[in-house]
Amino acid sequence: MSELQSRAAVKSEIDRLTLAFFRSVSFTAGNVPDHQHLHTLFIEQGLLIKNLGPTPEVSTVSQFIAPRHESVRVGELTDFHESELSETTEIFGNVAHRFSAYTKSGTLKGSRFSARGMISTQFIHTPQGWKVSSMAWDDERPGLQLPDSIQPIVLPAGS
Repeated sequence: MSELQSRAAVKSEIDRLTLAFFRSVSFTAGNVPDHQHLHTLFIEQGLLIKNLGPTPEVSTVSQFIAPRHESVRVGELTDFHESELSETTEIFGNVAHRFSAYTKSGTLKGSRFSARGMISTQFIHTPQGWKVSSMAWDDERPGLQLPDSIQPIVLPAGS
C-alpha cells in the first residue's frame, strides 16, 4: 500500500470492487447481466474457483462468463441476484483478502433456487489500481452451514 493510500481508501476500493462483482452477475427478469464488466475488475490472469464438490472448477474470467451468458441467452437463467451478507477484509501493503458470506437466488429452467455460502477473494494493487486476482467459493449444504456469527443482517421494515 503506497504511503498516499490510507487503509480507509484501500478498503473503500475493495468494497467498490466487491459490490461491482455482485452487480455484474445479478439481473432481474427481462434484463441481462453485465458479465463483460467482470473483465475490468480482475487482473488478466484472474481466476474464479467454484469449489462445491470433490473437484474444484477453476475458470478464467472468460471461461466463467461463457456458460452463464449462454444460459441467459437461451432463456434458462431468467433472473439472478447475489449479494454480500457480511465480510472481513485484511490489507497488507499491495495485497488484500476478503472473506465474505453471501446469498444468491434466481430462476433456472423455471425453478426458483437459493443458496448461501462463503467467498474468499484476493486483491492485488497493480499499476492500474486494485484488482481481483482470484475468487473461490463454496455453498452451504447438509453438514456445512454458515457459522452463527455470520448470519445475515436483518434490517428493520421500511429500511
